[in-house]
Amino acid sequence: MEYKKAQPVKLREAGKDEKWLQELINSDPTVIGLGELVVIERERQQSSGGRLDFLMYDPEEPIRYEMEVMLGTLNESHIIRTIEYWDIERRRFPNYEHRAVIVAEDITNRFFNIISLMNKSIPIIAIQMNALKLDNQLLLNFVKVLDLADTGDDDEQEIQEGTDRKYWDARSDPKSMELFDALVGSVRTIDAPKLSYNKGHIAIETSGQQFMWCYPRKSQFIFFVIRIGDERDSYMAKFEEQGIECNKAINPRRMKIKVTKKEFEENKDLFLEAVKVAEASSH
Repeated sequence: MEYKKAQPVKLREAGKDEKWLQELINSDPTVIGLGELVVIERERQQSSGGRLDFLMYDPEEPIRYEMEVMLGTLNESHIIRTIEYWDIERRRFPNYEHRAVIVAEDITNRFFNIISLMNKSIPIIAIQMNALKLDNQLLLNFVKVLDLADTGDDDEQEIQEGTDRKYWDARSDPKSMELFDALVGSVRTIDAPKLSYNKGHIAIETSGQQFMWCYPRKSQFIFFVIRIGDERDSYMAKFEEQGIECNKAINPRRMKIKVTKKEFEENKDLFLEAVKVAEASSH
């Protein structure tokens, strides 16, 4: 491929306005980098009197995206408006997950820090749009500068009362506990595992954050959640190719796996590979 140097440019300098940008996103929502979203409505009227730039949804998940788009530098009113519209929509449709999305040409450190703090309690995604001029062509690059906070899945936070190994031995099938021990053995090949026994799950970590949550069962299988990071979809495909049941977790960086002892024995290398990726991402 031939290298050519592109020159950064602001959209207004290139003769484009916010309406032009909205038309572009409306015709192809994939350009913003959040997957194959579908536009429910553009310029959606709000009860507060304003209009939401875009309401989108993910056909594969019960998730709606309340998106505000602006040219120039992100400001206070834009942040407030985005959160206000997100709150209105989530109250109207509580059966969906809702995510507030801010798209701007320039997100300064000051406002990045502010929305990062809000991100702990409000699911905000910030996307910076970079425009580049190459000869007589205009290129747009959308970069996700703030993603959802890793707050965990609901199942992992419901019950946090501590317990011990005897509790899980008593409530689980021995074969399921053998599988749990095999998973811990996979971690042990990387680093010394630390186990946290709770009444809701058994959490596993090494020297970083927890990255795996196990749920031994009364049947001869184990169900566990693993933080696999940005490679979640590729690893889901690998497990599904082997006939192993797995699903997306609520948190976009995690996956849920249901496995029998036979499936684990036949795919040890794949499980070890996934555990290594998850353990590395916990630091």
